[in-house]
Amino acid sequence: MKRIHVALAVSNLATAVADYKERLGREPCVVVPDTYALFRNAYVNLSLTQAPDKAGTLRHLGIEDDAANEYRTEADIDGIVWEHFSAQQQAGEIKKYWPEVVYDPQS
Repeated sequence: MKRIHVALAVSNLATAVADYKERLGREPCVVVPDTYALFRNAYVNLSLTQAPDKAGTLRHLGIEDDAANEYRTEADIDGIVWEHFSAQQQAGEIKKYWPEVVYDPQS
């Protein structure tokens, strides 16, 4: 299974989470108050990072791929950064930065 990953910078995480809950019709999988949120469904992996000075910008794109053996990044021909990772690798990164967060990508 592959999902497109979109990482956005937002001015206020709480209001962005409320907005995307309505847009996507679902709760986020992970919320780290005032810092980070992750929404996943069958098609998209959307992360929001509170960064008021960069609000409204694309942080990077990526592919969540169950077959990914390792996390890697690369830039496309226009310089856009793309990540390639598995759901388990992303869960490990979340645990690394926010050990208090409980997140199981299989749930």
